[in-house]
Amino acid sequence: MSLAAPIQRVRLSRDDLLMRIGVCVVAVALLVIVGLPLWSLLVKGFEDRDGKFVGLANYIAYFSTPALFASAFNSLYVALVCTLIVVPIAFLYAYALTRAVLPLRWLFQGVALIPIFAPSLLPGLALIYLFGTQGFFKSWLGGGQIYGFEGIVIAQVFYCLPHAMLILVTALATADARLYEAADALGASKLRVFFTVTLPGAKYGVISAALVVFTLVITDFGIAKVIGGNFNVLATDVYKQVIGQQNFSMGAVVGMVLLAPAALAFAVDRFVQRKQVALLTAHAVPLVPRPKLGRDVFYTLLCAVVAAGILLILGMAVWGSFIKYWPYNLELTWANYKFEAFDANGWDSYWNSIVMALGAAAFGTALTFTGAWLAEKTRGFFLLRDLVRLLAFLPMAVPGLVLGLGYIFFFNAAANPLNVIYGTMAILVVNTVAHFYTVGHLTATTALKQIDPEFEAVSASLKVPIWRTFARVTAPICLPSILDVAIYLFVNAMTTVSSVIFLYSPDTKLASVAAVNIEEAGTTAAATALCVVIVATSAAVKALHLLSDRFLLGRLQAWRRR
Repeated sequence: MSLAAPIQRVRLSRDDLLMRIGVCVVAVALLVIVGLPLWSLLVKGFEDRDGKFVGLANYIAYFSTPALFASAFNSLYVALVCTLIVVPIAFLYAYALTRAVLPLRWLFQGVALIPIFAPSLLPGLALIYLFGTQGFFKSWLGGGQIYGFEGIVIAQVFYCLPHAMLILVTALATADARLYEAADALGASKLRVFFTVTLPGAKYGVISAALVVFTLVITDFGIAKVIGGNFNVLATDVYKQVIGQQNFSMGAVVGMVLLAPAALAFAVDRFVQRKQVALLTAHAVPLVPRPKLGRDVFYTLLCAVVAAGILLILGMAVWGSFIKYWPYNLELTWANYKFEAFDANGWDSYWNSIVMALGAAAFGTALTFTGAWLAEKTRGFFLLRDLVRLLAFLPMAVPGLVLGLGYIFFFNAAANPLNVIYGTMAILVVNTVAHFYTVGHLTATTALKQIDPEFEAVSASLKVPIWRTFARVTAPICLPSILDVAIYLFVNAMTTVSSVIFLYSPDTKLASVAAVNIEEAGTTAAATALCVVIVATSAAVKALHLLSDRFLLGRLQAWRRR
């Protein structure tokens, strides 16, 4: 008689089986929209124009070409300079919003968010009106010097400031008032308190903000395309190799070189976040700023100057879009908004953007929230759940140009059954969702972790199907976060340029791409007008979101209030 204990097989319930099937479906979907395109890009870098394997020949050719290699140095240089400028400004602005008593705080915070609603090429176009060869203040930069390094830096400061500011506001908002009271009791100077209490408490936020700015600058295409002049960077090199020379193999090489610093910055950010610890404990006392005349006046003036700079660039773009013929005829006209006179698609490109943004918001929100729910709530099945998490984080480290290039190689392959969506609106929607997937996944995961697992336990004990609990409990509780993800995807779909610049067809050209093409043709006013329309649309959608938060969700989620 055998003494070995019998092996007990764990029988999966129907809900567990359905959830594991769901995890497999999400894993396959992410492999198709993220993993396989990047693999196709990697493989293409080792092939010649005819598709024959050539090993490292393309990489050797790249690093032995001084002009191409110089672009990598230029990208790193401009990214470092912009980071050193943006982070201190964003820190002071965030400090003013969280630690000072400001009049019109809501206005300063709202103005700082404006660049998020604009395509990246808008600040470049506005700077041409301000400092270009025919600009108002052309003498300030020697006339025409805005085209190049200086122009890229100024435009990137405008474009990246809100991203850094949002991170730093979050970092500075969580502070324990007891630390400052102890410092005051010990007679510490304000400067010492800043370096021993404030800055250490926000250091992880500062590092994350710096890495985000660095990544945004080094991967951005729109600003360098519009105002870069002869100052070549990696993003424009990819565009020139693919669109200008049809050299897809070298484009893949430049794409992989562009991916390296972005991936490194992402890896550093993840490492830093793992070391972060909670700063606000159960015994902490929230820090509420008290009025202090000298400090409040200083930070009010600082915010006013920064906000004025943002409004100047936006206002210049809006005004320039109505000018008849800059700078010789400054009469106002609607002619620049008759886009059919400047582009074959006319207003169709704008409506294409609306359709694509709505599709990305609907499909992307469903995929990100469902994927996050399956990854968090499925029991066991660790290997596939970890694969989903890895693929969900991967897009954050991938520049849009690189992902778009990978889509060409993967979806345009004749042997790929998904080739049928190439050149359609569907591939633009899928690409946009893949490009911005990570933030939506993190938002959904954060919301799901705030829900007590007891809900699922009670549902299981009552034999309620898991999908019904998801529809009637989980999704309604997470509705604010679901709407946040949808608006995030919509706004980014309206403004994105780099991720879709290689994928549109004549019938699916988007407004942001049309603005690039119109600007290339030399019609700056019409390109600016199209960017202004995009800003207005994105801002209007965000305003509707805020109204829904205040009125609609206020009624549907009254349980959140005491």
